[in-house]
Parts: sequence; C-alpha cells; structure tokens
Amino acid sequence: MLDKPNDPVQPTEVWDAKVKNLLKAELKRKGVSYKELADKLALIGVYETEPNIRNKLARGKFTAVFMIQVMAAIGATELRLRD
Repeated sequence: MLDKPNDPVQPTEVWDAKVKNLLKAELKRKGVSYKELADKLALIGVYETEPNIRNKLARGKFTAVFMIQVMAAIGATELRLRD
C-alpha cells in the first residue's frame, strides 16, 4: 500500500488516505465494526464513541497512539504496509 521510498514527495492528503485505508483494512480483516471497536477499546481503557471513530477514520486524521490502541484492541499483531 505504501509507495516505494524513492517515490516523489506526496501531499499530506495522500498520506492521510493511506493511513486511513491501512486501519480500515485491518478492521475489515478482523471483521470488526465501529461499534465493536468502541466496545473493544473500552475494554483496554480507551473511551471513544462509534461516531467519533467513524469521523476519525473518514478524515484519516488520528494519532499514532490511537492507531496502536485500535490495533491492540482488535488483537492485530502486525500491520501490512504493502499488499
């Protein structure tokens, strides 16, 4: 999914879309809905509402901490940067 390191500089919006798609793909692989994700996050002490999660993923704007929290909550042990 991520381009080769020698690709030309890309605008922030392109990177936002890439990271959003990476996280959405992991959720899809695990079969986790936004509602289920909110519940799973709560189990690890992270309180996000379903609409808030949906908005973050729609914008592609969230912290690396949130991404790691999501990965931990869904039981993902690796992140695929390329297909």
